[in-house]
Amino acid sequence: MRFHRTSLPGVIQIDLDRQVDDRGYFARAWCDREAAAEGLRTPMVQDSIAFSEAKGTLRGLHYHAVEFPQVRVIRCMAGAAFVVVADLRSQSSTFLRTFDTTLDALKQAALYVPHGLALGYQTLEDRTMMYYQMPEFYAPQFERGVRWNDPAFAIAWPDIHPTLNARDAGYPDFPC
Repeated sequence: MRFHRTSLPGVIQIDLDRQVDDRGYFARAWCDREAAAEGLRTPMVQDSIAFSEAKGTLRGLHYHAVEFPQVRVIRCMAGAAFVVVADLRSQSSTFLRTFDTTLDALKQAALYVPHGLALGYQTLEDRTMMYYQMPEFYAPQFERGVRWNDPAFAIAWPDIHPTLNARDAGYPDFPC
């Protein structure tokens, strides 16, 4: 695994360190020991999958209440997605700034998203599958969100007419 800092403090891109031969490649996708050495929160105790049937599906912007400091590692396992992280940490030098990247099944890079940041993504291909790892067990009572097109973030989404569920469409602007 190769760790790369991004423009938002604590948000880390994790690239595969591929061992290539005539058959293809082998790569470690996650190692708690290597992640902890980089200062990332471990161990990961729960994995989840989000599958989106159609291109243009948007999920987010999601975050968790202060009482439940949820960390996420997200990776694209099929298709491709435009991924956005918004800094909601009021004491951060990057407060209200965003970082975006494309995660796809070919590169299989991951993004480590610490607590205090909202995460969202829009699928760039049909049948996109995102894989999540978390160091906490699911606790729906702490889920929160902000509107995907909140002007405070000025996110340039690829498709300005996304497919959204009612919950994501109904989130308020920040601060909420």
